[in-house]
Amino acid sequence: MVYKHGKSFANRLLVMYVLENDLNKNRIGISVSKKVGNSIIRHRLTRLIRESYRLNEQLFLNGLDMVVIARPGAKGKSYKDIEKSLLHLGKIHHITGLNNENNIDQVD
Repeated sequence: MVYKHGKSFANRLLVMYVLENDLNKNRIGISVSKKVGNSIIRHRLTRLIRESYRLNEQLFLNGLDMVVIARPGAKGKSYKDIEKSLLHLGKIHHITGLNNENNIDQVD
């Protein structure tokens, strides 16, 4: 449903699909393909994305279904790179409370 009816934006590291739900909470799905790397790399990226969202959850609007997909460029990136990428996608989806004054650098 999120893939079919949601909006998507991407940057160098991640792709994010977003669709409103009728709940008062967010649901997040994380997908890391075998193209990105072996199971150790895939699980590490999943943990980094989940932790980035968990620590910044208060910045996101409520009532959203989100699917975050790691791109092959995310392989070997640090927590800070993944977090910056996730917040950048939230900003261009207009689903975070961030404005242009915050120090979130543009990620291509």
